[in-house]
Amino acid sequence: MDSYPQPARALVAQMEAAAASDPARVLALQGAPGCNGHRAALEYDPNCLPLPCFAFEDALDAVKDGRAGRAIIPIENSQNGRVADIHFLLPESGLTIVGEHFMAIRHALMGLGKGPFTGAYSHSQALGQSRHFLRKRGIVPLSYPDTAGAAAYVQEQGDTTVAAIAPALAAELYGLEIVEDRVEDAADNMTRFVVLAREALDPASLAGPTMTTFIFEVHNEPASLYKALGGFATNGVNMTKLESYQVGASFAMTTFYADIEGAPGDPRIDRALQELAFHCKYVRMLGSYPQGRARG
Repeated sequence: MDSYPQPARALVAQMEAAAASDPARVLALQGAPGCNGHRAALEYDPNCLPLPCFAFEDALDAVKDGRAGRAIIPIENSQNGRVADIHFLLPESGLTIVGEHFMAIRHALMGLGKGPFTGAYSHSQALGQSRHFLRKRGIVPLSYPDTAGAAAYVQEQGDTTVAAIAPALAAELYGLEIVEDRVEDAADNMTRFVVLAREALDPASLAGPTMTTFIFEVHNEPASLYKALGGFATNGVNMTKLESYQVGASFAMTTFYADIEGAPGDPRIDRALQELAFHCKYVRMLGSYPQGRARG
């Protein structure tokens, strides 16, 4: 808890105490109270007990240790790309994806007074999503581990020349004044969150549109990725996301992260995954879960 600025610590202590009373209802998140993860947790499950954690790894550890039933983690933003490196975090954690949530992101510029401000603290994602706004006003972006924590830090420092970019809720919690609302550069700014738990959902139990996420590494030979993905095309399976990333320092072969519509048990999906496995060193399933919203 000492990692948080002083104005956030009392709130964190209250939320930790509430979480300890009913771990099954707890939804762990990264950031101080009032951050976008806090908002997302309450939107996804209004009956949950949000548990603030300083780092993404801390939120996952809370689930692994039984202090939280689930964690909610932002993984990608429509404006600024990847948020958390779920490619690395999830396989290492041993957790599985059991849900997703899409949330519109609204940022506000807040401070102790109305400025002018020479700098603004926030998470690197929020700074990236507001970079044109900041540049136009000559405000220097200053990185902080999370948005609401940045607001608490500005309150703690007592410096009227610096501001924070955070959700409006953070201004209310930490006694800051909103100088300008909706400072994000794109009106359709959206972040996708995934919900993680210890136990995977049974694909057969899922009703309605579903998603399946997995990682894989193809054999180190010509056209291996082309061959591996062919089964999805021939079986009419829609792949909504494919990202490559490196594991280790050899740079010999790339690992891939993928999302598809559907779940194992559907003959089309089963055939596509079987063909994928034939061309891969390994395929590791990260979870099947209900769609948070329709694709396409």
